[in-house]
Amino acid sequence: MGLFAGTKWDLPPTCDRCGQPLSECHCPPPAPPAPQWSPPEKQLARVRVEQRKAKRTVTIVTGLSAAATDLPDLLAKLKSSCGAGGSREGDDLVLQGDHRDRVAELLRTIGYRVR
Repeated sequence: MGLFAGTKWDLPPTCDRCGQPLSECHCPPPAPPAPQWSPPEKQLARVRVEQRKAKRTVTIVTGLSAAATDLPDLLAKLKSSCGAGGSREGDDLVLQGDHRDRVAELLRTIGYRVR
């Protein structure tokens, strides 16, 4: 007698849709979820400047959804247009220096609403 004999772990796994054992299941694989992409016109980007330690100024872009936007690609565009370094902090894009006007203008040309 095994350790799990008579428990739910002793039974073979079954399919959630048809209830058959997985070895006998003929259900098609589930469809992958559709991407939750939304166009730039429906997203509001907020651009602000912040002072960090040692009086370092950074430009922060917030309000963009990582699921709805290709943030690494957008960050690369912003960094190259501003000629500055930058990184992602969660869903926020952080650029080194005060580039508020340039970032806001580039986001508007791409199609984002900017505040």
